[in-house]
Amino acid sequence: MLSSQFFFYFPLFRNNSYRCYYETRKEVANNYYFWDLGLFLFSFLYYSELMRFHVITIFPEIFDSYLNESILGRAIKGKLVSVKFYNPRDFIKAPKNNYRPVDDRPYGGGPGMVMRAEPVLKAIEKALSKIKDKKKIKIINFSPSGKKFTTEYAKNSVKKYTDVILISGRYEGIDARVKKIFRAEDISVGDFVLTGGELPAMILIDCMSRQIKGVLGKFESLEEERVSSSEFYTRPEVLKYKGKNYKVPKVLLSGNHKLIEEWKKKGR
Repeated sequence: MLSSQFFFYFPLFRNNSYRCYYETRKEVANNYYFWDLGLFLFSFLYYSELMRFHVITIFPEIFDSYLNESILGRAIKGKLVSVKFYNPRDFIKAPKNNYRPVDDRPYGGGPGMVMRAEPVLKAIEKALSKIKDKKKIKIINFSPSGKKFTTEYAKNSVKKYTDVILISGRYEGIDARVKKIFRAEDISVGDFVLTGGELPAMILIDCMSRQIKGVLGKFESLEEERVSSSEFYTRPEVLKYKGKNYKVPKVLLSGNHKLIEEWKKKGR
């Protein structure tokens, strides 16, 4: 919490001069300590509602790099967002060969395998046991035929719930009785099929986390809350590539905010 610049001091002065120098530095350091402490307490009180995600997946390691970096990484470290994992394999009693299958052949025939209900149910029960307020829970199952996920859905979810359980299926899917037992809502992130629900879970975690106060720092950072364009430019003003000059649109260099806003609206 204390800034690193106050940790190491060298004996530039001797005797009383050094003592005076050290005590002055110590006083400044203490002031910074209480300043940092005040900021921490302010953040804790202002952003007191922690959003918790509970992910049911047999591949929790897939999430490591994405959740440990950038904005989500800072949000998790700052206690604004929490992500916990529950592996259905952990709820299967392992035989001597340690083989713990979570899938089996589908009734009625057909290709592929289906995730068994029992280990998934136990994983969800474990997640539910960690949640105190049972009235603010949302359970989501990912399915190509589900309701389309949108930013508006993310906003409403953040307002209504403190805990979101994300069921990330694999293979042909999860035994349908899991959804019926827990009344999970089918959600789709697009008109395409993926090999598992881990990527959709990351999308929901990312999009919902952005709606939480403090995660992006400023409310204006939300693209959906400001006039944005599909085109963005930065330095240099003139980009030279293979003998051609690619210039920034003049309107963006004009300083006329009204014209700039109109240009952005046209490009949406």
